[in-house]
Amino acid sequence: MVKKDYKRLKGCQSFRQRLVLATLSGTSIIIEDIRVDETFPGLLKHEVSFLRLLEKICDGCYVEINEAATKLKYKPGIVMGGKNLAHDCGVSRSIGYFLEPLLVLALFGKKALEIRLKGITNDSKDPSVDTFRSTTLHVLKRFGVPSEGLDLKLESRGVPPDGGGEVVLSMPIVQSLTAVSWTDEGMVKRIRGVTFSARVSSQFEHSMIHSARGIFNRLLPDVHIFTDHKAGPQAGKSPGYGISLVAETTSGCFISVDTAVSRDHAEETSDFTDDEKKGLIPPEDVGQQTAYALLQEIQQGGVVDSTHQGLLFLLCALCPQDFSKIRVGQLSQHGIETLRNISEFLDLKFVIKPDPKTHTVILKCIGSGLKNLSRKLS
Repeated sequence: MVKKDYKRLKGCQSFRQRLVLATLSGTSIIIEDIRVDETFPGLLKHEVSFLRLLEKICDGCYVEINEAATKLKYKPGIVMGGKNLAHDCGVSRSIGYFLEPLLVLALFGKKALEIRLKGITNDSKDPSVDTFRSTTLHVLKRFGVPSEGLDLKLESRGVPPDGGGEVVLSMPIVQSLTAVSWTDEGMVKRIRGVTFSARVSSQFEHSMIHSARGIFNRLLPDVHIFTDHKAGPQAGKSPGYGISLVAETTSGCFISVDTAVSRDHAEETSDFTDDEKKGLIPPEDVGQQTAYALLQEIQQGGVVDSTHQGLLFLLCALCPQDFSKIRVGQLSQHGIETLRNISEFLDLKFVIKPDPKTHTVILKCIGSGLKNLSRKLS
């Protein structure tokens, strides 16, 4: 009898999103066959860490993992939020992996959230902390999230393999989100960016800036890329360098890309050896490749870049029962999976219409009407 109350799912795909949607919709889930055919079956370290994070910010949530870690039973609780919380994200995935779902959940908490996250701030897999600060928080503001109490402070950098980074996330709570009609990308009016170097020469940053500016200056005059050289405890435990770039448009859209370069494996030495330097992408190439990647994102069109599509769709779906209309470039794999998950958990479908003139896609939906019942009306 009890088993009927659980929604049954299979596999490890969209792990975080399924848990977020299960929590917000109050759906108990069982996920089976997690990596059963792989050499190392079951949940990975960062997935278990994310479950522990959910337990910290929620009250009354129930997590049960079988011995082989191939089956998970999850019963959601109430998102509490709260201050002076801390979580060690480990070093198998960066802090960005944990931030994305945390931003959405925290909005519907009982209290505003303030949490210190430790681990990797910049890597080549997940969006960096810089991208969250320059772009993601702006996306939230579009949906009526107040600026007051919305902040992400970078205390120290951390790159793979050993991390050592630290950030403090502050999130306000909302009664409900605001539906958007957001289809005008505008024209790019300025480009901003930040380079970082940790436990390596600051010259790496100047090389990245020089090569990135060499591309942008041919296209527009307002280009500023700042440096953030870290030393001592603020530089984390491993050497690395990277760049985060964001294009701001005349209609207030932010399109961003970022990357970081570091060693793949832990060594006892604190700096790069000559052999490692040969195997790494030179800073000039990093600056150039990231600049071209940003131009590619701009060319695709849409009000957000491809990494923010999933978040955009999720926020539209969680809006009141009101009409939202958005424009994106080519649908990303993550975006498509998000639409499927929204359909599964919220029983909500988007109307998707390609725009052949601009090669973009327009999506429309009526929100699920999610309200934060914990927040008192002022």
